[in-house]
Amino acid sequence: MLYKIDLSGEWGFRTDEEKNGLLSQYYLLGGTDKITLPSTVSLSKLGRPNPKSETGFLTDAYAYEGYGWYYKTADLSGIPCTYSVKLFLERTRYTTLWINGEKIGSRNSLCTPHLYDISRFAGEIISIAVCVSNCDYATKGGHMTSPDTQSNWNGITGEICILVSENPCISSIDAYPDADKKSVKFRLELEGAEKADIELWGASSDGKIIDKQRFHICKSSSEITLSLGENASLWSEYTPVTYTVRAAICGSADVASVTFGLRSFTANGLNLLCNGRKIFLRGKHDGMIFPLTGAAPTSVEEWIKIFETAQKWGINHYRFHTCCPPDAAFTAADIIGIYMQPELPFWGTITDKSDDNHNAAEQEYLITEGRRILKTFGNHPSFVMMSLGNELWGSKERLNEILGMYKSIDSRRLYTQGSNNFQFWPNIQPNDDFFSGVRLSKSRLIRGSYADCDAPLGFVQTDEPNTSHSYDELIFPKDHVSEASAVHKEIEIQYGTGVKKITADGSDDELFPTKPIITHEVGQYCSFPDFDEIPMYSGPLKPRNLETFRRRIAERKLLPYAEDFHISSGRLAFQCYKYEIEAAMRSKYISGFQLLDLQDFTGQGTALVGMLNAFMKPKKFADEKLRELWLGFCSDTVILAEIDSFIVSVGDVLNIPVLLRYMRPEKLSNCKICWSFDKQSGELDIPDSSEGIVRIGVITPQVRKTGTLKLSLNLGDVNNVYYFHAYQKADGDFPILGKSIFGNSCVYTVNSLEEAEKLLSAGEKVLYIPQNLPESVRGFYCTDFWCYPMFRSISESMCRQIPVGTLGLCIDCQNYPLDFETADCSSPQWYHIVSHADCAILDGTDADFRPIIMMTDNFERCHKLGILYEAAVGDGRLMVCTSRLYEISQRPEVREFYRSLLRYMHSERFAPTHQLTLEQLGLKATPHN
Repeated sequence: MLYKIDLSGEWGFRTDEEKNGLLSQYYLLGGTDKITLPSTVSLSKLGRPNPKSETGFLTDAYAYEGYGWYYKTADLSGIPCTYSVKLFLERTRYTTLWINGEKIGSRNSLCTPHLYDISRFAGEIISIAVCVSNCDYATKGGHMTSPDTQSNWNGITGEICILVSENPCISSIDAYPDADKKSVKFRLELEGAEKADIELWGASSDGKIIDKQRFHICKSSSEITLSLGENASLWSEYTPVTYTVRAAICGSADVASVTFGLRSFTANGLNLLCNGRKIFLRGKHDGMIFPLTGAAPTSVEEWIKIFETAQKWGINHYRFHTCCPPDAAFTAADIIGIYMQPELPFWGTITDKSDDNHNAAEQEYLITEGRRILKTFGNHPSFVMMSLGNELWGSKERLNEILGMYKSIDSRRLYTQGSNNFQFWPNIQPNDDFFSGVRLSKSRLIRGSYADCDAPLGFVQTDEPNTSHSYDELIFPKDHVSEASAVHKEIEIQYGTGVKKITADGSDDELFPTKPIITHEVGQYCSFPDFDEIPMYSGPLKPRNLETFRRRIAERKLLPYAEDFHISSGRLAFQCYKYEIEAAMRSKYISGFQLLDLQDFTGQGTALVGMLNAFMKPKKFADEKLRELWLGFCSDTVILAEIDSFIVSVGDVLNIPVLLRYMRPEKLSNCKICWSFDKQSGELDIPDSSEGIVRIGVITPQVRKTGTLKLSLNLGDVNNVYYFHAYQKADGDFPILGKSIFGNSCVYTVNSLEEAEKLLSAGEKVLYIPQNLPESVRGFYCTDFWCYPMFRSISESMCRQIPVGTLGLCIDCQNYPLDFETADCSSPQWYHIVSHADCAILDGTDADFRPIIMMTDNFERCHKLGILYEAAVGDGRLMVCTSRLYEISQRPEVREFYRSLLRYMHSERFAPTHQLTLEQLGLKATPHN
């Protein structure tokens, strides 16, 4: 290319939502408005104001669907008529181009730039009319067009220019590096000539020079192999060195260039290798969520900022859900070292020709779009993996054929048939290079959480908090008994935000993988909204969902607690992510994970699942201390303690295996892991040259006192911590129900409401542990999966169990009256207490009535939920504990909790100030007239 003519800036614009412009010849008329490109109709406020208030996703304030007409005059008068001239439109929708009223053609890529040859207009001043259509797509487009993410915008959001080249010229260069041989093969395309003598030169980003060399090429033999020398720099997350090579026909000023990295990215058995070294992917999902613009950024600087934020949280990999980012994202990933996996913009069924529902046009479009992605972005070293879509169904054979076709075109990366295809009946095809999924059969689960409609649930949701869970025995069970059965029938599945019927074609054989496993969309641990974020939405996408949730909360008199709900639920979500990520880190047969998500997801019901908000900014609970704790379990070096339970007793000698997940390129030599626990400390020797997951040894500290005890594990700049809760041993019987006397104080613990009423009428102090409640929400320790409204609706449609939907405990530590040690959120000592509780619904109480132990409800249902609360009832004083402590009285933490309740109730501090009825306290049904 010789030069570009920049066409960004002011364009004419004409709306055409009714799509009448073709018949009315809008391409001849010019604009009625002005728009500054790159931009969108919504961002420019040229659509009609949208009165809707969406609750499942952000509301586009100027939602626009139809045709948009864009007009510009360009001066090509100085360009010789022999030159090659092309119009370049980056990041748009379907386009049709007219020059001087003459139709030039149409382009339909959602992922790659639109290029039009307008060479015959060289030497003229031209009138450009571009019709952009954001409707009638050949495919739904996944998150390229979804209102759940970047919105279905209309516009042109990337570079807009005219590319001017000599003729003949080198039109493109593709680079195929060989990291083992330290060489690269170039494939050059000539335009306007059958053969040419060319010169080639370049340099690496770390200063290595490629001297100018001369070659002869022709269209039938246009490959050049160039040695980069023994000291050539490799590209990886640790050494993101790129090479830029330029080429020109001898004597020509027209220069083509290509930037690439010298790297290999391969699979060896169950391991992923970059340049021959094992790697572990610490990935995050990305669905193009950019609330300030409603479209993905197209500048390298913006993407560097995004990726650097993710790196600060230990991320080295991005999986783009049913979408492909712009070139700037790949360039930024090249520069700072992020492993990228785009997907075809598809979430559906791939059939073969024999299927009655076969959509040949859609399938051909997707295959072509994949080819365009490979051609456009294939030189980027960061582009290491590619998926055919998200949660696909259909023909395994056809998916395998498409994979094989792509691999024959471009072998520079690894491919998979899709992310979590066939759900309960996963498979690995011959052309798959890796497996991305959530289970290997119905109960062989390889992530920690699931929706109730996809039960069984995961270990983070069902098990007592622990860091001993590993997926290895589920991936390769020691005593395997097949649980699968042949199936070929129509079944109902969760599909996006709804339900879909598909024909399942399973087999008798369970999946025992022989290729690397990447766990799909792990996490999805929800936290309560932060309503202080609402003013941050200054772009076209408005948080009317959050505004609706805030109104609901206010109507339920819960707004004063909203910030506490946000922080306590976020801290529980953090704990859940720790258990989740460490399980993957401990598993030698796992090669990485893809979080959903480090960042909030603004659609699909509004899933506030991140440590960061939708703007990639830390939430209120995610301070710098929490980020450092996160890096303790999400980094390239993680020290792991295998702990079955965090509840211990004084006198216990703990037996804690210690593992190391080490993925750094520097070899370990004479290194030790240092540990400390309650003034005890020691060291464990690390075998030299340890790599991957390694069992280091066992530590045996003793529990010498009660309280919260911290275990610290250190290796240089690497730290990981665990907190134990220590109590006196639980020996002998421990009756819960009955009468407790201390001095002149008497407390009655009862589980009969009738008995409680009699004692309260007599002015007594009563600890009431109800056996059941008129209305309640089941006690559930783990926070909600994804978001309640979406999966409540799906579960109802599928006649499955409704999610519990709560977000963990919220405890006001400043006014907490017990001496039972606690944080402001759920922590392991509460697991059994919560799991044996029903949360009372206290919607009838005033705003200032705050339970001692609250359970945070979701933003749709908005109940005030209590597990422990006090009130004056008649002449008596009542403490309600909805956890059935008598069912778990053998547990040391339960005994201490009960003792702390009695100590408080015997004290003068037990003086409830709210006079309430049993109906208001959720203990008796409210009579109806």
